[in-house]
Amino acid sequence: MRSGLRTRLRSLFRRDRLEWDLDRELAFHVDMLTQQNMRAGMAPGEARRLALRHFGGIASVKEAVRETWLSRTIETFTQDVRYGVRNIRRSRGFAFVVVITMALGIGANTAIFSVVNGVLLRPLPYADPDRLVVLRQHQPAIGNDDMGISARELDDYRAQSNTLDAISEFHEMWFILLGGEEPQRVSTGVVSSNFFNVLGVRPMLGRDFVHGDEQHDAAAVLILSHEYWQRAFHGDATIIGRVFEMNDRPHRVVGVLPPTTPYPSKVDIYMPTSACPFRAAAVDKRGSRMAQAIARMRAGVSLEDVRSDLGAIARRFANADPALYPPAYGFSATATPIADELTRSFSRPLLVLLGTAAFVLLIVCASLANLTLARIVRREGEMTVRAALGASRLRLVRQLATESTMLALAGGVAGLLVAAAGLDTLVTYAARFTPRAADVRIDRTVLLFSLGISAATGLIFGTLPFLVGRLSPRAPRCGRATPASQRLRTALIVAQVAVSFMLLVGAGLTIRTFYKLQQVDPGFRTDHIMTMRIDLNFTKYDDGLYERVPFWQALEQRLRAIPGVIAAGGAGTLPLSERGRFSNFIHVEGHPAPDTARHPRADVRFVSPGYFDALEQPLVEGRVFSATDPRIDDQPLLIVNHTMAQHYWAGQSAIGKRVSGDGGQHWGLIVGVVADTRQQLNEAPRDEVYVSMFERGYLSGNWLVRSNRDDDSMIDEIKAAVQAIDPDQPVDQFRSLADVRRASLAPPRLTATLLGLFAALALVITATGMAGVIAYSVSQRTQEFGIRMALGAGRGTVLAMVLRQGLRFVAIGLGLGTVGALLLTRLMTTLLFGVEPTDIITFFSVALVLVVVAAIACLIPARRAASVDPLVALRVG
Repeated sequence: MRSGLRTRLRSLFRRDRLEWDLDRELAFHVDMLTQQNMRAGMAPGEARRLALRHFGGIASVKEAVRETWLSRTIETFTQDVRYGVRNIRRSRGFAFVVVITMALGIGANTAIFSVVNGVLLRPLPYADPDRLVVLRQHQPAIGNDDMGISARELDDYRAQSNTLDAISEFHEMWFILLGGEEPQRVSTGVVSSNFFNVLGVRPMLGRDFVHGDEQHDAAAVLILSHEYWQRAFHGDATIIGRVFEMNDRPHRVVGVLPPTTPYPSKVDIYMPTSACPFRAAAVDKRGSRMAQAIARMRAGVSLEDVRSDLGAIARRFANADPALYPPAYGFSATATPIADELTRSFSRPLLVLLGTAAFVLLIVCASLANLTLARIVRREGEMTVRAALGASRLRLVRQLATESTMLALAGGVAGLLVAAAGLDTLVTYAARFTPRAADVRIDRTVLLFSLGISAATGLIFGTLPFLVGRLSPRAPRCGRATPASQRLRTALIVAQVAVSFMLLVGAGLTIRTFYKLQQVDPGFRTDHIMTMRIDLNFTKYDDGLYERVPFWQALEQRLRAIPGVIAAGGAGTLPLSERGRFSNFIHVEGHPAPDTARHPRADVRFVSPGYFDALEQPLVEGRVFSATDPRIDDQPLLIVNHTMAQHYWAGQSAIGKRVSGDGGQHWGLIVGVVADTRQQLNEAPRDEVYVSMFERGYLSGNWLVRSNRDDDSMIDEIKAAVQAIDPDQPVDQFRSLADVRRASLAPPRLTATLLGLFAALALVITATGMAGVIAYSVSQRTQEFGIRMALGAGRGTVLAMVLRQGLRFVAIGLGLGTVGALLLTRLMTTLLFGVEPTDIITFFSVALVLVVVAAIACLIPARRAASVDPLVALRVG
């Protein structure tokens, strides 16, 4: 075996020597046979002639030996490439169609695979990411799948777990950083000192947190994220050691992180838990669950072991304190791999896109296979002559495979350009679902994938004639297709129609979803409303009633005083924004206390008196809040939405009714009912309770300013109004409410756009393929059409005959596609709004579009068939 390999390699560099050795060896064998014949009594001439006859043709033996040389393989491949280039140059139209078709199909698949690779396949940039898990406590009986974890609970998990090496906490806060060019509102990750050690991430500059940083009265230190370091400090390496003021304390920068996937969310800076005043106030409160937890499993421990361990600890919690962990709520704890957690909300959309791209590639393969079959029929004479001259079946197939692979690779390279052009859109799409969107790029893995599927596609459609028995050493058939190839081409067209129908239905459902979301009335105005975010410095405004409330009151007055402003108001969260709602248990006076497992909840919204005017949210009954409302601790004033009023007081007034959020210890008095609004366009209004921001002092607020001016023109005046109250108070996140609404529609819009593009691509390829099949069929039946017309058949009859053939393919494909669509569209349920997966309108509309497009595709070859001159057709036949 080694000798054979050595010979193959020698053929690349010592071909002349091998030829000389081959001649000597063959001469030796001939001489040996000649001498053997002479010893048998033959004359020398006769002995040699018989030896040569017995040995066989010297030239054929040499060729057989050369076929085992690597140099011959390369030589043959080079010949195939040169011959393939000549054939491609002679068939430029065919080559152009193949390359463009491949570019579109490969480009779509490469783009989607780049997302799959970056989000699902690429290893996380953490040490041993398979051992990282996220801890989650939940109460399934009341639908609470993530209730957070308190500091006391984390301490107990650390002490009692037998399967976890280390546990770290994380929660996000917004603080004001002073000491730079201007005050900055920064998102801050409050973490345990071992947080980066658990992840296995080391700072790029400076040092990590150490255990001493988390001790009481330790000096406050910060680590900057790489993105914030670049954005705020322009990558200044001297930032290490610089001191800033935050929370009325000096904070020293000790490190800068490398560019890495953030977990669990993207923040600007990190601080140890000891430096967070809110965490310090809640450290001894077991029920104050404000943190998330990440842990590293011990070596050799399985995920099921960890889940069993956490479940046992959670049961001990529940047994020790039934009041804090009500048995009826089903309190438990579990662990989820960090990779699954990072893609939890993206798996379904990504699978839908990946499946769609795969279907497009199937359609591309079917279309190219049809093109190749048609071309091979025209080249059958050439192939038969080559076979008669000694070319083997394998040699002919190899030639075809070489040509098709060359075209496919060219299409693959063009597909990479298509994928690169659409990559930014896909990254934007992925960023709405997962922090791993930054890992999406065209790298070596994506390149190998693209070239791999290009080559595989080329080999498949290039060797298809071999599979249907087109290539064999027989007489030419004058360009006639065999029944096997005709059946295969028909099956391919039917498959293309079926898959195209499925893709079009999926795209139609998402487009209808987007259209219905656009038509949803949110219950308020979005035009000419500017929004912004303000977070107060709690060390400066540490008293809610006497410091924060006056700030908010003064701000509302100053905003209303800006020229052109019609109304201004604030709220804890904005409708249609990315921030989640705050939901709380409620008890309605006059209604029996419900079973704890079915405790009613309502969304609680904190708003200023001007909020409803700013949104033009209609008042249904009673009144809205006023800046002069007295503050009554035991009975705060409340406003409810129409849904809640109908839920509890249908047929009567809700004014004067009372609601409690703490089990009846304190009651709020309802003074007004407002119309329903949608906090998210795809969610129906839920029970809502509005509480005045002026009742209590809230640290954060989103503000809305409705005016008759251009929104952007007011930004400087809004900043001036804020700084007139407090020069150190930052204000940011300026967006129009119309932009907020557009942003909320971005995911369904992008989904509909991507699926629509894929479906349109599939439709074009299918229509082109169908036109080609019908055109080829017409060329094969020219004599038949001539005979029919000579016997009296009209042009309309021939036209209808050809159209009927094409529409028969469509009918069969629609039948198969309908079955497939009914099965596959159920996977899209979570992506739909206001549309059922079996929506009749979508199915019918898509079928109609496909029939019309197919009829148009068949019309051109049908008209050519109808214009056949019977005499010419008979003469050609």
